[in-house]
Amino acid sequence: MTQEDLIVPAAHGRAFRVEDGQRLRLSSPKGGQCADFFAFTPDLGEWLSPMHTWVASRHVRPRTDDVFVSQRRRPLLDFAEDGAGGVHDMLLAACDKERYRQLGVEGDHRSCAENLREAMRELSLEIPLVPQPVNFFADTGVEPDGTMVAPPNQVPPGAYVVLGAREELVCAVSACPFDLQQPGWMVNAEGALSELRVELLER
Repeated sequence: MTQEDLIVPAAHGRAFRVEDGQRLRLSSPKGGQCADFFAFTPDLGEWLSPMHTWVASRHVRPRTDDVFVSQRRRPLLDFAEDGAGGVHDMLLAACDKERYRQLGVEGDHRSCAENLREAMRELSLEIPLVPQPVNFFADTGVEPDGTMVAPPNQVPPGAYVVLGAREELVCAVSACPFDLQQPGWMVNAEGALSELRVELLER
């Protein structure tokens, strides 16, 4: 049974609390949408760290049964189920205002960094920094010569992951607003930003 069901609107973010031992199901209802995922301890002193996670797992893409760890190398979340065929990324930093400025955007453009800050403020929390997220449903790759690529997102409608919390956490999800037409660098489905769904499951 579902305890709580949250919709993350396209190009926006939501934050929520997860209990010790609780599972959450994150999905892309329409497909093609990257989900920037963040997790913090309640005191905000620790956060999910992709860099420390890939050192522990020895794999730059998260896999079922991997454990996501903090910057202090403590286990925070289990990767319990993968319904997206392994199409996930742990290399990309969250997009931010400066990134869009460098890409030639004039004026405001929503970003995952600001989505995270806004979402956490809705819980009356002020984060000390924007950590690197786990980018679920992002098909980022590295070519043999080391070039990074992000082709148009082909994750199918209904793609999902299930995560299990090892302790009480504050989590946040941003429906990544990257919509620029960059050759070899699309991140999301071409011209099709869409919402995400978070189901907090009963223990």
